[in-house]
Amino acid sequence: MLTRRIIPCLDVDRGRVVKGVKFFDHVDAGDPVEQAKRYQNDGADELVFYDITASHEGRDIMADLVAHVVEECFMPLTVGGGIRTIDDATRLIQAGAEKVSVNSAAVRNPKLINQIAEKFGRCATVLGLDANRIKIDGMEKWHVFVNGGRVDTGIDVMQWVKQAEASGAGEIVLNVMNADGTTAGYDLEMTAAVSEAVKIPVVASGGAGSPQHIFDVLTTGRADAALAASIFHFNKHSVPDVKRFLADRGVPVRII
Repeated sequence: MLTRRIIPCLDVDRGRVVKGVKFFDHVDAGDPVEQAKRYQNDGADELVFYDITASHEGRDIMADLVAHVVEECFMPLTVGGGIRTIDDATRLIQAGAEKVSVNSAAVRNPKLINQIAEKFGRCATVLGLDANRIKIDGMEKWHVFVNGGRVDTGIDVMQWVKQAEASGAGEIVLNVMNADGTTAGYDLEMTAAVSEAVKIPVVASGGAGSPQHIFDVLTTGRADAALAASIFHFNKHSVPDVKRFLADRGVPVRII
């Protein structure tokens, strides 16, 4: 049985790690290099870095920061935010990222997913998906959002994940905005639906507040990995604590 991955997420805004609730009201959570070193020592399986305002503000990608992080850390690193072209993705891979995550630009130009997959392989091509539950005429819809969760594209989540997989995405990071930063638990229903709809790994994101929440999303939610931020950044729980909790309940994880 494949081990389940525990992945801290570092949201970066102008060189600092931040954390908010439902994409807003961000507070400072530390230096990204120091945070990365901490999580490597804690036995995290991977790290995800998102420049959360790059797409909205039209700024360049954070290749220099990635290069600094990989000088200090040796765990797999996924980077997203502000990737608009295959050249942007190439700069991040050359800086040391193992995977690149595309969101807004992929929605506007789905061929970008294919271009990255063709050049670097599916294993390096991640779809970052910001999803939200909305009501239209009394009916609930699951829509794809872009620009750091600011813009509703009107695209159906289930349609988009299938299209992205067909275009070459090798993994999906599903961040459900309604749950993001709330520490009230992941959206198990949406995570399970996406996991069942595609054959590639799905990383659950948004809402982790306890080891139980992570256990729930890896079992009931059928996710292949769990991404979390608040519970790790502010020392509510540690990566080793979460892994021991999971291992004690029969979930296969890598223990150091």
